[in-house]
Amino acid sequence: MRSPATAPAYYGPMNVPHSSVVTLHCQDRPGIVAAVSAVLARHGCSITESKTFEDRLNEKFFARFAFTGAGTDQGALQRDFDAVAAEFGMELRLVPADEKLKVVVMVSKWVHCLRDLLYRSQAGHLPIEITAVVSNHPDHRSLTEWHGVPFHHVPVTKDTKPEAEARLLEIVESTGAELVVLARYMQVLSPELTERLEGRCINIHHSFLPSFKGAKPYHQAFARGVKMVGATAHYVNSDLDEGPIIVQRVAEVDHSFSPADLQRHGQDAEVAALTDAVRVHAEHRVILQDGRTVVLR
Repeated sequence: MRSPATAPAYYGPMNVPHSSVVTLHCQDRPGIVAAVSAVLARHGCSITESKTFEDRLNEKFFARFAFTGAGTDQGALQRDFDAVAAEFGMELRLVPADEKLKVVVMVSKWVHCLRDLLYRSQAGHLPIEITAVVSNHPDHRSLTEWHGVPFHHVPVTKDTKPEAEARLLEIVESTGAELVVLARYMQVLSPELTERLEGRCINIHHSFLPSFKGAKPYHQAFARGVKMVGATAHYVNSDLDEGPIIVQRVAEVDHSFSPADLQRHGQDAEVAALTDAVRVHAEHRVILQDGRTVVLR
């Protein structure tokens, strides 16, 4: 044991640097990075990560800056960034990066994606806090509650769909969730709900979109004799399986695979795609623009 004289000094919470992220996009022009860097320097902040993308086809500029700054006045920092955003006509967002994103996960019968998210959240491998799991079946209550997460069984029928979706929104709002993840939730959300959740609802579809939309994509893939199956994590919108794509994964198959084999083989791709999509969203790496995403890794 170290003696008090040799023990490391303790620095209280006020001396721990705050970690934040600023994301932005606008028409490309000179001086954008310089203006952002000047604001951060003026507030004594240190840039820890910088990612930029120039869309030369559309003359757009996208950026993500992660930075730290002990004792930074967040209000003053936001005001200075607002001035930069006004000058360049940009959409800019400043968010804390050292807070876990609160997430509600929705699931039906298939459990592989839910199991992975619960494990990675509990192990600290994802910067998220799962505040609730909602399912139209009771099957996964014990698994969910074993991880210390509240489970809500919300049955859905054609006649009860409005009440079920209202209950979902209650759970999202009461838990403070900022993201809803459809981890093989096999119900189509209404246009009204998808509009409420725009930009903060991620779905995993078990095919390489835009191929094989809708129900039973593995059977569709089998019928076409594909040599690869895939999975697509995308934001949900009012058009079924047509929301902006965030992450895709593929797995090689061959003529000997039955539809059941394709399904089993494709589940690894589903898990990988959904986990990665949740990660980049929670790390504020995704910028939505004109129905497409820019993912700044």
